[in-house]
Amino acid sequence: MMKTAELNLVQEWDKTFPKSDKVDHKKVVFANHFGITLAADMYTPKNKEGKLPAIAVSGPFGAVKEQASGLYAQTMAARGFLTIAFDPSFTGESGGFPRYMHSPDIDVEDFQAAVDFLSVQDKVDPEKIGIIGICGWGGMALQTACVDTRIKATVTSTMYDMSRVAGNGYFDSEDNEESRHKMRVMLNNKRTEDFRNGEYVRQGGVIDPLPDDAPYFVKDYHAYYKTPRGYHARSLNSNDGWNATAGTSLMNTRLFTYSKEIRSAVLMIHGEKAHSCYMSRDAYADMVKDSKYTENKELYIIPDASHTDLYDGGEGNYIPFDKMQEFFEKCFV
Repeated sequence: MMKTAELNLVQEWDKTFPKSDKVDHKKVVFANHFGITLAADMYTPKNKEGKLPAIAVSGPFGAVKEQASGLYAQTMAARGFLTIAFDPSFTGESGGFPRYMHSPDIDVEDFQAAVDFLSVQDKVDPEKIGIIGICGWGGMALQTACVDTRIKATVTSTMYDMSRVAGNGYFDSEDNEESRHKMRVMLNNKRTEDFRNGEYVRQGGVIDPLPDDAPYFVKDYHAYYKTPRGYHARSLNSNDGWNATAGTSLMNTRLFTYSKEIRSAVLMIHGEKAHSCYMSRDAYADMVKDSKYTENKELYIIPDASHTDLYDGGEGNYIPFDKMQEFFEKCFV
């Protein structure tokens, strides 16, 4: 068993959603293969006997488990699954230093470590483990499904391909050598400056105050992360963002290389009006093209829903929890 570092965990309820009386809740910790201790909220359905199917949840990218991932985890627990919502390495209540870093390799390892943890729990059936990734962690969930055969079912919700955005810009508007070169020069000069100053500058938190001419999806982010609807004191997106140079590894890689070889079930959920919907559409098309394993793959588009509507349901209660429950139950038979 890998050793875990002691973390200072908040014990009182500090989520952005109300506590359910249908589940039991507690904080848990586990270590990944990089020796980083991860903090998670475990939700266990009440009055359920025997071994339970289990789901690990994370995201959105730059959020914490007290936001959308916790809502997903608690809701699925109320529907009969043992669930955990975890903070990724370097963020939230999880360990890792320097803070506010990320790496696609460590991100995938965090999901695998969550599966490690669930696999050895007394109340979990290790043959019935799934994962849910939201926003950028939807991309990391799909990437993890490419490699971890213990995962029997994967749901991505309002998925971001972070490597595509890092390398190509939004809507592939900077998919050219010159744009990438300028970004590399800027980031590497920033690395030198940060090293000289002995600290990492942060950027990428949701802009506040919001300019009148902000794109609609930036306004959507603000409406979630910067208001009581979704604000949390530990959330990077609610506050000052990531280490400004954290994205270099994403610029130098591409996710989903082996997605067409995923044999387990995948459900990709996205809002029709989400600015990011093209990422799920394209990732799904690549996953099923020339694949032998298409029968258990599905792209599920929700009419009228925006990107952040799938964080907490939005005004239209858009998160398809019934669909997800049916999907996992079918996969766990």
